[in-house]
Parts: sequence; C-alpha cells; structure tokens
Amino acid sequence: MRENGSWRWRERRAVKGLGAGPAGGGIGGPDRPLLAPPRRQAPPRHFTVHLGFAADGADLARELAVTYAEGLSLFRPELALGAAALSPADAWHRAERLFCGAVGPDDERCVDVAGHPGFHHGPGPGGLGWGDGD
Repeated sequence: MRENGSWRWRERRAVKGLGAGPAGGGIGGPDRPLLAPPRRQAPPRHFTVHLGFAADGADLARELAVTYAEGLSLFRPELALGAAALSPADAWHRAERLFCGAVGPDDERCVDVAGHPGFHHGPGPGGLGWGDGD
C-alpha cells in the first residue's frame, strides 16, 4: 500500500490518459513527462534513541551517559548533544539534561556538562568562551 494516496491516483490516470511518460511517446515525450511527481517533502522530524546501561549510582550513570553521548557524536556529528538526557530506565519522565546548552553571543550552544562552573564553551577545540568565569 505504499504511495497509495488519492493524489497518486489522479496523477497516474492523467499520465496514462495523455500518453505521456516513458512508455507513451505522447505530449510529454519519453524523456519529458507532462506531469512530474509531486514535490511534497515532509519537514525533517527529530527522533530520540534510548540506550540502556547499568551503573552503581546516579553520579556514575551521569558520567557514563556523558561519555557515551560524546563518543557517539565523534562518529556521528549530526547527533544533537544538547538534547542528550539521562533518566532511570523505568521513569523516562524524570529525564535530566546532560549538557549545559546555554546560548552564546554567536548563537552557539555550550557543550560543557550541565551545572559546570566557569565560562561556557562553544563546540570544537578552542571553541568560543563566554559568560562569568573564574
């Protein structure tokens, strides 16, 4: 039932009726169909992956989660580190942020751990620092 919407039915009937398209040789010609497929593109959607692991306490779990998130972001730079969160396995509604995410003067987001002391830091080595530091 893939691509079985009513707008597809109208397109197919019109292409067949006019003899256009690769098999037809009608008005559109074999290399230039009269009707092109619709250009509807859904906006990109964001998804979340939940990874389970065992730890001996909340502090160790937080450290491991930060390490896993940073490690995955090295291999897959499209991952949004600022969205990384940690929660108990049976209580996803109690998720807490892992990274600061404060917005800087150039619309950069701080990639340091949540609750860090000192300046905020932009991504990458030697990233922009801002805020009240010591």
